[in-house]
Amino acid sequence: MAQSNYLQLFIDEGREHVQNMNDHLLQLEKNPTALPIIEEVFRSAHTLKGMAASMEFQDLATLTHAMENVLDVLRNETGKATSEMFDEVFNAVDAVEEMIDDIAEGGNGSRDIDPHLAHLKALTSEDVDETAATVEITQSLSYDEFEQTVLDQSVEQGYTPYEITITLDASTLLKAARVHMAFQALGDHGEVIKASPPVEELEEENFEHTFTVAFISTKSIEELKAILYNVSEIASVEIEAITDRLMQREENFEQEESDTERFTGKNETKRTIKINVERLDTLMNLFEEWIVDRGRLERTAQSLQNQALTETVERMSRISTDLQAVILNMRMMPVENVFNRFPRMVRKVSKDLGKKIKMEIEGEKTELDRSIIDEIGDPLVHLLRNSIDHGIELPEHRLAAGKNEEGTVRLSAYHSDNHVYIQVSDDGAGIDKEKLVNKAISQGIIAEEDAKTMTAPEKYQLLFSSGFSTAEEITDVSGRGVGLDVVRQTFESLGGVVSVDAEPGQGSVFSVQLPLTLSIIEALLVQVENETYGIPISAITETMIISETDIHKTYHQEVIEFRGTLIPLLFLHDVFQVPKAVGDSHYEPFYDVIIVQKGKRYTGLVVDAFIGHHEVVLKSLGNFLLETFAISGATVIGDGEVALIIDTNALVK
Repeated sequence: MAQSNYLQLFIDEGREHVQNMNDHLLQLEKNPTALPIIEEVFRSAHTLKGMAASMEFQDLATLTHAMENVLDVLRNETGKATSEMFDEVFNAVDAVEEMIDDIAEGGNGSRDIDPHLAHLKALTSEDVDETAATVEITQSLSYDEFEQTVLDQSVEQGYTPYEITITLDASTLLKAARVHMAFQALGDHGEVIKASPPVEELEEENFEHTFTVAFISTKSIEELKAILYNVSEIASVEIEAITDRLMQREENFEQEESDTERFTGKNETKRTIKINVERLDTLMNLFEEWIVDRGRLERTAQSLQNQALTETVERMSRISTDLQAVILNMRMMPVENVFNRFPRMVRKVSKDLGKKIKMEIEGEKTELDRSIIDEIGDPLVHLLRNSIDHGIELPEHRLAAGKNEEGTVRLSAYHSDNHVYIQVSDDGAGIDKEKLVNKAISQGIIAEEDAKTMTAPEKYQLLFSSGFSTAEEITDVSGRGVGLDVVRQTFESLGGVVSVDAEPGQGSVFSVQLPLTLSIIEALLVQVENETYGIPISAITETMIISETDIHKTYHQEVIEFRGTLIPLLFLHDVFQVPKAVGDSHYEPFYDVIIVQKGKRYTGLVVDAFIGHHEVVLKSLGNFLLETFAISGATVIGDGEVALIIDTNALVK
């Protein structure tokens, strides 16, 4: 029976080791002889095997053991890494990941692993079989700090440390006597540091016929073999100098054992703790309620004009601001949690399409709220697959264009102001915006007359139109015209904006602007008739008051001049069909306008009055009101009134 107390820990750490193997296998593919990378992959496979065995997930333990054997071939330099080898090991890692996912969903992790075992076994060389690998590991000695110091000092004094494995003849009757004679023969030419089994066990003859000693001497391997073979009934002698590599390997195994002990609960000492995300969500929900109550208290204090109450509320506000920063930081995660899954995907898709692609990742430590991290994975997959399929050319086409046959896809992230920017760029064929326009006209997405007045950004934005596709044929990778439309909708639902820029023949750049968090936002509360709305501060460029004479009309659209260009003007009471307040018939020659921005486009929103800047908790409208136009959620303000939060992305065309 699986140890349920450690099941979640097993799943979490198992996934970390799968990701670690994926990352380092990709590095190893570029540098197949790098021993530290091989050791890193081996260590993850070895630790995962130990964890699976302790949890009684036998198929998982068996498969990771077979992966170890393949890696051992590379580690011992008895075989060379090939593309086929990497494909099979990657496939095995995928199988391991699926087994862990099955366990996470309540399964037992069992699956048909025979095909993987057969492929992995075929990759191991004939003279390095499973038994040999196991024997080497089990017979290698480990050294404590004192013994390691003795070995180090012996090297400094001109001695050579050896590990000598002696096998007695199977017919030996007095094994202890032969061990004594072997120790005596060695003692004349050096010093025995350690024996396995221990000397006491050897004297009691508690061993089969083989034992190993750590020995320091100035003699050569050949001289020591000649000395030992003079002892009767010794069948074989194997001697290996203890190299730095061997010592390093022992350190690695100690680390692996430490990992396994930590997993099984034998070592509880940790510098950090893991918290279930549901507890963090609960903490966040409680804090959001506190923010709502704080707003009510602030209004009450203002209305009562009580100095003591006002000072207490101000102190409470300062503390809650600090508390908010702490809670939000706890929810922040580096985007590498999403980025790490893409190199494998890029490798597979590029091989399927016969392209050579190098993937570069920058800014993977940039942090975002966990709720956003959970949502951006799939749309980024769409952008990357489109760059690989439509952007990067085939090697022969790149060579003909004077480019390196290997294309580059770069995924980068950086933080600026209150936003995180993610970019997917490539050095491929770029995008022909005139071709986009012609496609859009032929597919009925825009009218030929509208195309004449479109700017370059507006032409590129056609890529995100519903049903639009430039692919001549539908493939497994793209071409159905649904990907980029869904990408835009997903990012906009997160309060983000996606834009594209390109240069024919040079490549393209897809840029995504995302808020740091979705839960608590800063908003400008405004009055529209008798209703209150919130507009996210992050979308506002500036506010202004204009007169009636500043408003012009063109193409049945009211516009105003802003920074030298005409931008559309929207009256929110018309957009949301807000009924006129009873008795409100006065004429107002001036208008309060909020300029909001989406990418490089602006729109003016006319409201009745500015209420002020507030920190609000954004709440979902629920499943029944998901499709409400231009509304992203709601919040409860200080007096208990519900204010709708405007989705400005839906209003800026």
